[in-house]
Amino acid sequence: MMRRVWLALMGAAERAYREAGGHENEDNPADPYMTVIGYFNALRELGGARRILEEEVQNALKTYGARRRIGENGRLFLDRKKFSEVMELTSRVPTNKVAEARRRLETPYSDRKQRVDCAIATNMISVGLDIARLGLMGVLGQPKTHAEYIQATSRVGRADNRPGLVVTLLNIHKPRDRSHYEGFRHYHETFYRAVEAGSVTPFAARALDRGLPGAMVGLARHQCPELTPPQGVKRIAAVRSELERKLLEAFTERVRSQTMKEDERDERLRSVQDRIVDLLDSWVKVVQDYSEYGVEVQYQKYESTGPKPLLRDMLDTEFESEHHRKFKANRSLRDVEPEVNLFLETLTGGSKREDR
Repeated sequence: MMRRVWLALMGAAERAYREAGGHENEDNPADPYMTVIGYFNALRELGGARRILEEEVQNALKTYGARRRIGENGRLFLDRKKFSEVMELTSRVPTNKVAEARRRLETPYSDRKQRVDCAIATNMISVGLDIARLGLMGVLGQPKTHAEYIQATSRVGRADNRPGLVVTLLNIHKPRDRSHYEGFRHYHETFYRAVEAGSVTPFAARALDRGLPGAMVGLARHQCPELTPPQGVKRIAAVRSELERKLLEAFTERVRSQTMKEDERDERLRSVQDRIVDLLDSWVKVVQDYSEYGVEVQYQKYESTGPKPLLRDMLDTEFESEHHRKFKANRSLRDVEPEVNLFLETLTGGSKREDR
């Protein structure tokens, strides 16, 4: 089943891509659908699918354009003669390779050397893979949790002008897959009510590693008007003392509001206080380092072109120093992601749009 679906998706995308100008058209509207993302529940299933993609699918695609329905003059598919190496995004891949994979997935298909025809992944793409270019995904089997299903399928169609297409393949021999198939439409119309509750230990060390830098910088911009503009980041030295006092008051009050044992609360308070002071020291150092070389700095790389960012992506691997490394901020928390449009289409041809 997977083989036939991948052949149809890639053959149809090839036809649409060529009809829209092919590689000569840099803004080809079919570009988001030239790369297929395959989502799998387990490495075992992914490994078997990789063999199918590398052998059967690649060979069949070279002549797949000859297929047509009885009595049909035109063709739904075209041959895809060249096929890039299958990209893998799993726990088996080193961190530096993941960053390289992300960069290549952002590359338009017109770049013949860097393009990706097919990528296969496990739940590691559920968060952190925000690539607006991607528009086509195949989900092999119902993911283990509802939250994981929503997060994984949200990796495509993230741009308003590039709607995503998600093809779900369910296994009739698995009771859970059959259950989702039988209530497919209703489930997708109401799946947010089925999301499992998440649990995080308040102010745990790993939670602070991931969340504190972004939260602290965001609160600092609200607390001090001088720091609010994108390049207000450079004024940190002038307001350091007053800002440190305000931040310590805000975060320690938040720690004291948590229900925990007294000795545990004292430990959390010391950890938060030490981290805030350390982050402020590093903030000042980052600004000084850039200033010495005459380089402009701002909070985020998206705010304007040119200046270097203080906040860095979680998957970044190259940093000027350890001070810069401390400001990695996660941008894919589910509760604050922008809404996306969801289109449901059944085998009978009916369709319905849901704004999520």
